[in-house]
Amino acid sequence: MQDIFIVIALGYLLGNFQTSYILGKLIKKVDIRTLGRGNAGASNAVESLGWKFGIVVAFLDAFKGLLAVLLVRYFFEVSLDVQGAPLLYLAGYSAVLGHIFPFFMNFKGGKGTATLVGIMFGLNPWFGILGLAIIIIITFISDYVAVGTVGLLLWMIAGTLYFNIGWIPIVIAILGSLLSIYLHLPNFKRIKNKDEGRLSLVLKRKKVA
Repeated sequence: MQDIFIVIALGYLLGNFQTSYILGKLIKKVDIRTLGRGNAGASNAVESLGWKFGIVVAFLDAFKGLLAVLLVRYFFEVSLDVQGAPLLYLAGYSAVLGHIFPFFMNFKGGKGTATLVGIMFGLNPWFGILGLAIIIIITFISDYVAVGTVGLLLWMIAGTLYFNIGWIPIVIAILGSLLSIYLHLPNFKRIKNKDEGRLSLVLKRKKVA
């Protein structure tokens, strides 16, 4: 039980490192939460501060999920099996929660998609590579990051089932996916109303106001 609390705390604290907020303040001299859709995630960084800035943010946000899983692998000497997977998933998804609900930002962060990609890489490199490919391909085809995210979430659940590592990781993956879909509901509504920012338009802009 003590291990569980340590793993959750470790993941959550790592998730609290808000890349877009910190880099936005240091480099752009702005609070990312006052721009675009008002959150501190990578997609809002792309839309509000440009795709190059957004890629850096996405990479560092993904690294949080990767690091959370790798640290638990190392210090607790666990692997992606029935015994070790629950701790790995708890660490990774705690990082996602830390990213979404950072305590020092009044629990208002991003949506955790990039961090989820990092978790996949930490669990299994090929799992992460395919997950990254899925979100990129679907996003480019649909022109919406939110739609690509749905593909990523489905891949996370499918991969977890494929690994055959017990019911706890499956429950964690499903609950995490439901939370992500809930957070993206405004995006889906804007897509329906044709008011959501398209990736193609963002990539064409050299500088976003």
